[in-house]
Amino acid sequence: MRQWTVDAFASEPFKGNPACVVKPFARWPDAGWMQALAKENNQAETAFLLKTDDPSRFGLRWFTPGMEVDLCGHATLASAHVLLAELGLEAAALTFDTHSGPLIVRREGEGYEMDFPADPPRRTESVPGLAEALGVEPVEVWAGRYLVAVLADASAVRTVAPDIRALGRLQGEAGEIGQVIVCAVADAGDDVDVVDRFFAPGCGVDEDPATGSAHCILGPLYADKLGRPDVRFRQVFPGRGGDIATETRGDRVLLRGRAVTVMQSVLRVRP
Repeated sequence: MRQWTVDAFASEPFKGNPACVVKPFARWPDAGWMQALAKENNQAETAFLLKTDDPSRFGLRWFTPGMEVDLCGHATLASAHVLLAELGLEAAALTFDTHSGPLIVRREGEGYEMDFPADPPRRTESVPGLAEALGVEPVEVWAGRYLVAVLADASAVRTVAPDIRALGRLQGEAGEIGQVIVCAVADAGDDVDVVDRFFAPGCGVDEDPATGSAHCILGPLYADKLGRPDVRFRQVFPGRGGDIATETRGDRVLLRGRAVTVMQSVLRVRP
């Protein structure tokens, strides 16, 4: 049984966000086994695929080392990359059936385009303990699936060093506990519009290098702030980082990025 490690939202190895993708199964393995393998892999996500009667349609589930999650962008991108680039599947588009509904991925230039549900956030009051946990006072606070702390400038985003355990206890009006985005408009002359980071101790990941689901929130937020549907983001995880472009279309967000395979391995364990 084969497994690939793919750097998603990256144009070269050791950038973006690594995800493990297991070769598609004929039926779902036991959830406990999938969780154990995700813990063994110790990547932000391990993706599991299920074959269907339609060769371009798959079931898809994602596991962090600590839990199953219901939406993950970078591991969806990695899954499409494995099917199209590594397994040679010929398809104009792939459909993944997930806990968040059908997700569609297409080739787009040298990368991929993913059609995800938009999660436009709502402005909220500052959450008690958020400024203390971040070590900096947010300019604005928004809430969608995750909390969003808008900081004063790009330098503040790059240098923030939060108390991860304290962040893990915060939720406010967000849908999930312990998951916080920090963001700001990029510096003048930068080749992107917005820089951001994502801290997710609530699902067992202190900081994620490149996060599709976070940009389902940030895409609509900055489309409104900048007055245009297309926004270019750089998630500035120290030492890695990833580039994600979004286009907001009503209740959907198109996420665009590239992917690189860095490893193919053979699993000596089976469900």
